[in-house]
Amino acid sequence: MRPAPALLWLLLGWSALGVLASLGWLPLAAWLAGGAALALLAFVDGWRLRRMPSPTVQRELAPVLPLGPEARVGLRLRATARRPQWLRLHDLHPGGWAVRGMPRRLTLPPGGELALDYAVAPDARGQFTFDGCHVQLRSPWHCWTARRVLGGVSTVKVYPNFAALAELAGLSVELASRSVGARLQRRRGEGTEFQELRDYRVGDSLRKIDWKATARSSRLISREYRDERNQQVVLMLDCGRRMLAQDDQLAHFDHVLNASLALASIALRQGDAVGLLACTGQEQRWLPPQQGSGGMDMLLGAGYDLQPMPLATDYLAAASALQAYQRRRALVVLITNVRDEDDMELRMAVTMLSKRHLVMLVSLRELALDRAAAEPGDELEGSIRSAAALHYLAERERVHEALRQEGVNVLDVRCSELSGALIERYLAIKRGSRL
Repeated sequence: MRPAPALLWLLLGWSALGVLASLGWLPLAAWLAGGAALALLAFVDGWRLRRMPSPTVQRELAPVLPLGPEARVGLRLRATARRPQWLRLHDLHPGGWAVRGMPRRLTLPPGGELALDYAVAPDARGQFTFDGCHVQLRSPWHCWTARRVLGGVSTVKVYPNFAALAELAGLSVELASRSVGARLQRRRGEGTEFQELRDYRVGDSLRKIDWKATARSSRLISREYRDERNQQVVLMLDCGRRMLAQDDQLAHFDHVLNASLALASIALRQGDAVGLLACTGQEQRWLPPQQGSGGMDMLLGAGYDLQPMPLATDYLAAASALQAYQRRRALVVLITNVRDEDDMELRMAVTMLSKRHLVMLVSLRELALDRAAAEPGDELEGSIRSAAALHYLAERERVHEALRQEGVNVLDVRCSELSGALIERYLAIKRGSRL
């Protein structure tokens, strides 16, 4: 328990009376009697506070929250005392989260129940806990306050912002792809799996004409094909120190995770299976390719707590692990940030993977480097910075070109363009029957 402001004011008044008693303006007995009365008042009020029952607190919280947007947290308080209770309430949410609506001051009527809510905005992915609810009670005569931690501990998982995925689910594959920036070229009649027969259209290839159906119907009938289904896509994510760089207030790895989930959403709707290999240093996290509506839930559950680490990524170890995990041919989407010092190791890893799989290497551009290269400035320091950035980007492009000459699909994109570029290249590979 702690003394409340009211008790401190009473003690201050009693001290003033002591000054008057010392000057002979007030009988000493009166001052002593006042002190005894004050002590008795404080003792009785503190005893009543100790015996005061705590209200019950229940928290209403979704088990999974998206990263970014605000989420609602509900609290329900039920009185157990026979008198009104004044209290100050603060929920023990994870530190660092932006909070709106806490703390609260309220009066709980006897036998009553109050429901309130507040908003939180998670600032990182992973698993977090709410450690209870901090309640400050006030004694009936306002002399003391007591702090108690009520309610239970709640655990919540923070996933990448899946609101964007829900929006994609409500659109066709073509519209969903265009909504994230993919530039698609609509081409008829391509694919490897037969879908349906339809009337001949101007521009259809003669080899698409079904002559038996044409003879039966007395008009030209063409076969319509769709992209082959039941193929496999493996998202190979670099969780090393390169992904700690930030663009637009998000780490590169968060951009990568959001874009990978968008690609997975499109691939699953195309009938393909999607898997995940996350590599940090020499450690990997593997999720075998999953197909169907449950595939996205599996990916979210497997990758929600992945975090980039300040460690160098071992590309050869990751490639060897993937060769052991994934025996069937797949489209391997390796997302990293290529630098010139990675030349030999990365080329060896990609060559190893290319023996069995079709590899797409995605190299993220750092916005800060592009800005430094584009703005030399008039000062010597700015010119040196610009020249260094241009040299770095040239060496980086040299590595990209060497990989392209070996037949590797290489994408050099900024984070803001990543989702559209991934989906665009994936659909081009599907329609070109390259997998």
